[in-house]
Amino acid sequence: MNLLTAVTGLLMLVGLIGIVVPVLPGLLLTVLATLGWAYYHPAPQAWVVFWVALVLYAAGVTAQYLIPGRRMRREGVGTGTMVLAVLLGVVGFFVVPVVGAFVGFVLGVFLVELARRRNGAAAWASTKLALQAVLHSMGIELIAGFAITATWLAGLWALGQG
Repeated sequence: MNLLTAVTGLLMLVGLIGIVVPVLPGLLLTVLATLGWAYYHPAPQAWVVFWVALVLYAAGVTAQYLIPGRRMRREGVGTGTMVLAVLLGVVGFFVVPVVGAFVGFVLGVFLVELARRRNGAAAWASTKLALQAVLHSMGIELIAGFAITATWLAGLWALGQG
């Protein structure tokens, strides 16, 4: 295994972990690792691997926002709720290490929906819906990350380590 392959593989792994543990932009890291590999790989066909990875990245990012967002809008959870919940999640990330982002996000959705609906049960239903949407979004991103990694591995197998 050469250095290019090892570094690319490590960046792919860190990117996949970054999807589940949202500290790094995981999906972006996987596609950038593929870009670096294609740039330094001596075979011109490595660029085909990168372009396929880029299409997978674009499809993943698009699906990640469209699919869960459409369901939330259909159920009455607005964009403003999500924006405020994400902001509270960011604050929570710095206030309570490790779990603060998750707790802040959940609390943000609940408080905004409680203020908007004036009903605790309805606010909790919206909060559960938002959590499902986040999990769906993460799942879509993870599928796209695995597809990019599989594309790179196929390119590595077809073109060699370089």
